[in-house]
Amino acid sequence: MDLQLDQLRALNAAVTEGTFDAAAKSLRITPSAVSQRIKALEDAAGRVLLQRTKPVRATESGLAVLRLARQIELLAVDTARELGEAHRPARLPIAVNADSLETWVLPALAAAPAGACFEIHREDEEHTTRLLRDGTVMAAITATAAPVQGCKVERLGAMRYRPMAEPRFARTWFGDGATAKAYATAPVVLFDRKDDLQDRHLRRRSRQPLDPPRHYVPSSAGFLAAVRLGLGWGMLPDLQSRNFPTTELVPIDGAAFIDVPLYWQQWRLDSPALSAVAASIAATAAESLR
Repeated sequence: MDLQLDQLRALNAAVTEGTFDAAAKSLRITPSAVSQRIKALEDAAGRVLLQRTKPVRATESGLAVLRLARQIELLAVDTARELGEAHRPARLPIAVNADSLETWVLPALAAAPAGACFEIHREDEEHTTRLLRDGTVMAAITATAAPVQGCKVERLGAMRYRPMAEPRFARTWFGDGATAKAYATAPVVLFDRKDDLQDRHLRRRSRQPLDPPRHYVPSSAGFLAAVRLGLGWGMLPDLQSRNFPTTELVPIDGAAFIDVPLYWQQWRLDSPALSAVAASIAATAAESLR
């Protein structure tokens, strides 16, 4: 296939910006030129690469070409910087789980050398690898140790979670201890329907399936606030809960905890910008995680 750089840039811009008009604005060309370049790219590839929806979406074949387009764009930025040419900062899309984003990841990104603009995709750590596979992100913090094809992986450490509650809630629902009966009736807070952490703890505490009343709060800060306000108990990371006195948050199950291992996965690219961010993530994780 004869894939032209301007065509690959048009594809990347269209998926990133969501429309041909927005892609044209970012590339400083006309929407018609964007359409023509993508049509020429599809002709060269011999297949449809984009679904003309709002926002536009890459087809399965388009995802493979999109990964190539984004890799070339990152390498082009790195090369321009090495040659001393003025260039826009590299755009680094990264997938991060909500609790890491709320606690230790932003300081890590702030400590990274200048020269990159971050596009953070919030996703559960069990599902961030999907964004790596489809080319949406170049790197991800994930709970998956097995490397995605075309990626390398590094263990960062583990986030420790404990079942916590507001003191009055704990006295009301767990006055006789963290029994299976108490867990079956006490309201629980979950991040969303992909959040399995609370149910993992419940499975450890009872041989029978438990289905207590559930609140869904899809925000790390909101999840913490819901537990602190007594809506229910929830698994909170030590990095969050240790900042509050026992008058506001208490463990409801003794020393029980769950450690969630975290890994950094990134594309196998010799990119100074991506390597610098990876080094900063690893250094901050070594200080923050178990």
